[in-house]
Amino acid sequence: MFRSTLAATVLLAAPALAEPVTYTLDPSHSQTVFNYEHLGFSTTWGMFSGWEGTIEYDAENPASSSVDVSIPASAMFTGWEKRDEHFASADFLDAASNDTVRFVSTGIEVTGEDTARITGDLTLGGVTNEVVLDATLNQAADHPQQNKPWLGFDATTTLLRSEFDAGAFAPFVSDEVEVMISIEAQQADA
Repeated sequence: MFRSTLAATVLLAAPALAEPVTYTLDPSHSQTVFNYEHLGFSTTWGMFSGWEGTIEYDAENPASSSVDVSIPASAMFTGWEKRDEHFASADFLDAASNDTVRFVSTGIEVTGEDTARITGDLTLGGVTNEVVLDATLNQAADHPQQNKPWLGFDATTTLLRSEFDAGAFAPFVSDEVEVMISIEAQQADA
């Protein structure tokens, strides 16, 4: 009886393990910028803006956090309407058939105090491949205007268009696409 009482006392006295907290992306401050080389003459830039989704953030054990975000491919903007239309075509994103760009994390490797490599499945043009994001936690603090917990992250990766059946005109238009991501997320209301 003493052992069971002692075990119960130890279990009750043990600190509760922290649970991940749900954060929702702030679409007005969540953007992805990409660039690629055009015929060796220039670097062309584009952007996706308005990401939505959630981050399950565990401050005590960041490796157990997760990400699930998406945006319509039609939200892409390159600054030239005809190029946007071409990128939405079957040559590239095939947005008419597969309009959702989605990233779902499958694992997080903490690499430093505020850095991690986030592995996940990226669906682009209806094709899903594993990608790795080199991520940095910019800040985890209360938002000064919203008065609630807020997160900010930056991340980078390099994609090969051909791996997503979007390799038209490669290598003249570079197969490699450099991707830079910056997002903010607010703690979800309970």
